[in-house]
Amino acid sequence: MPELPEVEVVRRGLERWVAHRTVADAEVLHPRAVRRHLAGADDFAHRLAGHRIGTPSRRGKYLWLPLEDSGQAILAHLGMSGQLLVQPHAAPDEKHLRIRVRFADTVDTELRFVDQRTFGGLSLHDTTADGLPDVIGHIARDPLDPLFDDEAFHQALRRKRTTIKRALLDQSLISGVGNIYADEALWRSRLHYDRPTHTFTRPRSFELLGHVRDVMNAALAVGGTSFDSLYVNVNGESGYFDRSLDAYGREGLPCKRCGTPMRRRPWMNRSSYFCPTCQRAPRAAS
Repeated sequence: MPELPEVEVVRRGLERWVAHRTVADAEVLHPRAVRRHLAGADDFAHRLAGHRIGTPSRRGKYLWLPLEDSGQAILAHLGMSGQLLVQPHAAPDEKHLRIRVRFADTVDTELRFVDQRTFGGLSLHDTTADGLPDVIGHIARDPLDPLFDDEAFHQALRRKRTTIKRALLDQSLISGVGNIYADEALWRSRLHYDRPTHTFTRPRSFELLGHVRDVMNAALAVGGTSFDSLYVNVNGESGYFDRSLDAYGREGLPCKRCGTPMRRRPWMNRSSYFCPTCQRAPRAAS
């Protein structure tokens, strides 16, 4: 599933190609793509027509397109394979095209939502006073947000009484971090994924946040991480951060820091990748 850098790459593309354009009409080609819009496909299409799209926004992994002067926003859930593509009108329809949005201007492009596995979708929601879709009001700010509070994160981390990777993936504590970037940040921090959060000192918490930000900014610079053709930006291009990964997916390969073979362990229906020398397990997890 896309994490913060991949979603931010898509958001930036939408800001360039879709922001401040007025919707002429929308076409829902598969009802599952709007299943989170409880009023149904016809209502979704009807409510979009005539509205001007504001500047696309993001919090963590969540992306939305505000509809100006309506108090509502289109929330995009990309799921495992969702793609928001900006395509010329004459471009052939993608095999898994689910939603098409045409605009009232003369620019020869339209917005398409393509989703092979149909886990993602678009839905329309009321927004809160700060412009956030109401259904994601519980989502914490992400570490690239200028208003993210490092001290509050440290205090919440200490109170959690959990392990550090679980905390990093808790979207009510810190948003946008998924399995890939958690493993990368923990490797850079020399921290084992099962280290208890109550043991974190303030300097250790701030150091970890610095590595989380560094790895996400590095991923952003090269368009995110693409392991297959399912994650692409709005122009259909893949990211290249998979070539720079230090931990994730490197089982059996030498640690780039000490040369010890990297290990993989099953973890919460996922995998954790780590160096057994640089990231020593706490005694209870050894």
